[in-house]
Amino acid sequence: MKLVQINEGCGVGSIGKICVAVSQMLTEKNVENYIFYTYDESSYPLGIKYSNTLYTKFQALKSRITGNYGFTAKSATKKLIRRLKEISPDIVHLHNLHAHNVDLEVLFDYIKENKIKTYWTFHDCWAFTGYCPHFTMAKCDKWMTGCGDCPQRREYTWFFDNSAKNWQRKKNILNSIDLTVVTPSKWLAGLVEKSIFSNFPIKVLNNGINLDVFKPTESDFRKKFNCEDKIILLGVAFGWGPRKGLDVFIELSKRLDEKYQIVLVGTDEDVDKILPDNIISIHRTQNQKELAEIYSAADLFVNPTREDTFPTVNMESIACGTPVVTFDVGGCRETILSECGICNDKDDITALIRNINYMIENIHMYRANCNLKRMSYDEHKQIEKYISLYGI
Repeated sequence: MKLVQINEGCGVGSIGKICVAVSQMLTEKNVENYIFYTYDESSYPLGIKYSNTLYTKFQALKSRITGNYGFTAKSATKKLIRRLKEISPDIVHLHNLHAHNVDLEVLFDYIKENKIKTYWTFHDCWAFTGYCPHFTMAKCDKWMTGCGDCPQRREYTWFFDNSAKNWQRKKNILNSIDLTVVTPSKWLAGLVEKSIFSNFPIKVLNNGINLDVFKPTESDFRKKFNCEDKIILLGVAFGWGPRKGLDVFIELSKRLDEKYQIVLVGTDEDVDKILPDNIISIHRTQNQKELAEIYSAADLFVNPTREDTFPTVNMESIACGTPVVTFDVGGCRETILSECGICNDKDDITALIRNINYMIENIHMYRANCNLKRMSYDEHKQIEKYISLYGI
């Protein structure tokens, strides 16, 4: 058997790391496999880069101008197909295809022509919309019957709203294909059942994390940031803004008692300009071990995300022994194991403060539960489910 994964990155970002973990387990089972990618560079020996950053940026620009998001990178996709023909895979596993890394019509024509068994993991909602990976905040449900007059079009195109056309083109490519959809959460699977993919098999396979890295880890973090006598409320995100609840943390900084110290990780200079002085801002961590140290040093992880599929940060925090309070959106509830955290109604700041205070009062119970439940997130066990899905 030969298997190929196609994704934006290889070993980079949470999805790229999933691809490598799957590949490594396949290799252990003597299955020939490769990861085709376009973003950044990878030293992983089975990673094959089929395009470059300059080309991808040009496709992003072209998509902005034409509005044909997902249907531009023809030459790169043809190059990809030439390599696929050399390998002749039995299975193709698709991941993130909305990084201007493929032309969906060209790729799916090849897959159907060669009758290749295909799996497509949806890490968000993009596959069944005209443009957007998320639509909760926009309160849009046009994707169920046909996009058009997109309320978020300005985020994806400068001139032409082709959301209706893109949605129809995506629907058309699904004819006569042997496809199984994979989602990391039941919540997303429920949306897929209402989408253009409703007639395809849908499997829910939760993502996992590396428990050798994300575990209770001692450090001098509290001393370094002069927080030894504070209750640390931690937020971690990449791309801070309303979607990740940056405004919620700013509001918390005004309303919480001075015994609390808010720490945000993944910020940048632009975010610093709007943060109050009583929030500690950390632009980036050196590695995942340092991130585990920060999780472990915190008393409570606060995740006021407004759109999320299956947030890895919740699992990472709990695995490090730090309980979570999160907005009850998307697949967030599915990441919070029994008595390891609380799901808070979205945008209810008063309830959020009440839950924070309650959890701190009962922090020993919550921490004990985190330590008991952390093995449920074992990445290795989740990857084994992918291998079983392939029939290996």
